[in-house]
Amino acid sequence: MALTVGDKFPSFVLPVQQGISALPAGETIDTGDTGGKWKVVFFWPKDFTFICPTEIIGYGELQKDFADRDAVLIGASTDTDFVHFAWRKSDERLANCDFPWIADNQKKLANALGIVDPEAGVAYRATYIVDPHNVIQHVTVNGLNQGRNPQEAIRVLDALQTDELCPCNWKAGDEVLKPAA
Repeated sequence: MALTVGDKFPSFVLPVQQGISALPAGETIDTGDTGGKWKVVFFWPKDFTFICPTEIIGYGELQKDFADRDAVLIGASTDTDFVHFAWRKSDERLANCDFPWIADNQKKLANALGIVDPEAGVAYRATYIVDPHNVIQHVTVNGLNQGRNPQEAIRVLDALQTDELCPCNWKAGDEVLKPAA
């Protein structure tokens, strides 16, 4: 069963890869630690594929926008930290995406979230927006062949942070709904 809005985001200490200056050396990330910030965690199925780099680059281009909203960006797949490192080294655009990539090769987090494709054995394209209390506030899950629009994660994060009623297609700066009593 997949975790959803209102569920605690699972807490695991997992291998993580970031940057291209040195080979992975056992770095980890605690997925239950928010540091008092929002988290945007997005999974892709596999490194060295076709759709995945377009999404990673798309999210990476918005990293500063997430940071401006007091949110950390974290990527993840079921590949190893060494595969992540090799992929970043092979593509300058991915090397420039300087945010942590979880190496969930044992599928601990993906299984806990309920997002492993039973046929392919890899994670679906899932995006989680998690509040500073480590509670999932938004989740989307796409199949293996449909890319996401990272800009939508910004729009949803903005709406969540208003703590107001936000209508369809609402974006930051638009009026929120104020129902009359």
